[in-house]
Amino acid sequence: MTISKIKNLIQLALSLGIAGWIFWYLYKDIEVSSLWSQLKSSNWIWIEASLSIAWLGFWIRGWRWSLLIQDPTGSKVSANRAYHAAMVGYLANLMIPRAGELVRCGMLSKTNGKPVGHLIGTVLVERSIDLLFLIGTIILAFLVENQLFTSLASQLIDIPSLLIKLNRHWPTVLAGLTVFGLILYYFFSKFRNHGLVAKLKAFARQMLSGIKSIQSLRQPKGFWLSSLTIWIFYFLTMATVAFGIPSTANLTYGEVLLVMVMGSIGMVAPVQGGIGTFHALVAYILIQFGVIETDAKIFAAIIHGTQVLLVLITGLYSWIYLLRVQTKTT
Repeated sequence: MTISKIKNLIQLALSLGIAGWIFWYLYKDIEVSSLWSQLKSSNWIWIEASLSIAWLGFWIRGWRWSLLIQDPTGSKVSANRAYHAAMVGYLANLMIPRAGELVRCGMLSKTNGKPVGHLIGTVLVERSIDLLFLIGTIILAFLVENQLFTSLASQLIDIPSLLIKLNRHWPTVLAGLTVFGLILYYFFSKFRNHGLVAKLKAFARQMLSGIKSIQSLRQPKGFWLSSLTIWIFYFLTMATVAFGIPSTANLTYGEVLLVMVMGSIGMVAPVQGGIGTFHALVAYILIQFGVIETDAKIFAAIIHGTQVLLVLITGLYSWIYLLRVQTKTT
């Protein structure tokens, strides 16, 4: 086994260990009977509705991705093919954090012949747009629940202390970035004729072409409308589960929005499928709303568990589907 493989296994085990420890710490005092009682008392029509909405959100995400990789001079990528590749990526994220972005690009490259670098560039565009919408959602939550948002932010982050540290250490950070840039420049200048550097440059050009795809969209309105719809569906997924569970059925739309924001931040953490971090942040915000701690943790477990189950089922189906497509193509 090579050193790189050992390093990857250590990183995987470390992230899984952190996620498992957080999950265990949160739920070590929760009895199975409490979870079962909550499940039985829940309105599963609402929860099934949340799964349907979530699945539609996944499909729209695939369609949006296909808009970015529609190359006028090359073969087109159907929304259906992009959706299945994206679902395989979500499935991979449950096993290895952030591996899904590379996996879905690799799957689509094998089935449609698109350069992996170009596809990664389009994924970078997607992630940048999603980050903008996340920031917009946080701003919206601040406007809707101003006092509560400010109170929570002050509990989680010591903003004055953070600003003092940034002001104190910015010269060191700037110097470090400058040195790093000079090292990269020296490396590429000295070894510019090396085969590896040529491959890196070609890959960078492919990525750049993928990033520039945002400038030549065939359906710009469809792209931006689908991006907005994805986040609306995130909110509806959270809201329908909240309506279906007695302990959270009385949450206001503003409070559900804050729960969604905290859940989204939890999913960004570099752990498998947001395990542990999603549960901790969602439970924390619900407790601030007056939900009993046990019920708050069970709510987080229900919504995360049902979404993971959805990804497992649809992701496995998409993986089998793309394997069959790849076999036929070969």
